[in-house]
Amino acid sequence: MQDILQQLEDKRARARLGGGTKRIEAQHAKGKLSARERLEVLLDEGTFEEWDMFVEHRCTDFGMQDNKIPGDGVVTGYGMINGRLVFVFSQDFTV
Repeated sequence: MQDILQQLEDKRARARLGGGTKRIEAQHAKGKLSARERLEVLLDEGTFEEWDMFVEHRCTDFGMQDNKIPGDGVVTGYGMINGRLVFVFSQDFTV
């Protein structure tokens, strides 16, 4: 069971990286935040619940079948702003 839980946590960690550390660093160099960082700033601390972290596209055109990225470039979920429930999405420009 521990092995399965570790695999799940590894998969979550890869999904949180979006397009990878190099692309996140490039966003930071431009003075921009990643999709998850923007949501972290917007929402009340610790309230964000992400949906569909592992969704991947099914496109086979233009060689896209070889380019699978968890979350498919959009972070979605819900959280609180000043104690009010909101549903949010954020485009991940690292993908």
